[in-house]
Amino acid sequence: QVQLQESGPGLVKPSQTLSLTCTVMSGSITATYYYWSWIRQPPGKGLEWIGAVNWRGGTYYTSSLKSRTSLSRDTSKNQFTLELSSVTPEDTAVYYCTRSVNTWYSGYDRWGQGTQVAVSS
Repeated sequence: QVQLQESGPGLVKPSQTLSLTCTVMSGSITATYYYWSWIRQPPGKGLEWIGAVNWRGGTYYTSSLKSRTSLSRDTSKNQFTLELSSVTPEDTAVYYCTRSVNTWYSGYDRWGQGTQVAVSS
């Protein structure tokens, strides 16, 4: 069964770049038609989709964060990475990596456990 595991710093200072990595186990990030997304949940708010990378390496971003977001992948390590620049306290959230098939905007069938990120000086 495919498992996802997020890793990265729990605390980031304002204006810095947040970098998170998702390691995929028991499944390949190049498997056809799969999309690998980052989703976050700020305290007291709902889930927000950030972006995705697909099996070919194509990337997709939500418009509100696109100017600050970069997604990449390392197929040799079976990992994909989120970089969010110029962070503010509003970027404080639990960040999840997820998997979906055929599309990036629904049907997330695998989730990492989530990693808490706080933006604070």
